[in-house]
Amino acid sequence: MPKKAIQTAGAPKAIGPYSQGVRSGRLVFCSGQIGLGPGGGALVGTDVKAQARQAMNNLGAVLEAAGGSWADVVKTTIYLTDLHDFDAVNAVYAEYVQEVSPARATVQVAALPRGAAVEIEAIAHLEREP
Repeated sequence: MPKKAIQTAGAPKAIGPYSQGVRSGRLVFCSGQIGLGPGGGALVGTDVKAQARQAMNNLGAVLEAAGGSWADVVKTTIYLTDLHDFDAVNAVYAEYVQEVSPARATVQVAALPRGAAVEIEAIAHLEREP
């Protein structure tokens, strides 16, 4: 099955040799997003909630560019530099996921790019082929 890189101006450009997302058939693999604004400059706020909201918005833009939405997401992984932020990030996350919440893992990590407090990645399954 051929794969296609997903690129959108609605999310920051990749800060390394990777795609914002990759679509293969009905599957979309979204690279981890941190709380950078679409211009890719600085983190949006120092508050973990603000960074989580921006990361979720960035993922939403990548999903949309692939032909999907948050309703299509089947799996997410959340990386936190402080597991004490779990409840705050959950509150933001709950604003984006719908009836059937995606499967998910949340882990604490030593550090994230650009000093971010949270990074979120997603896998979606779309209803139709490209």
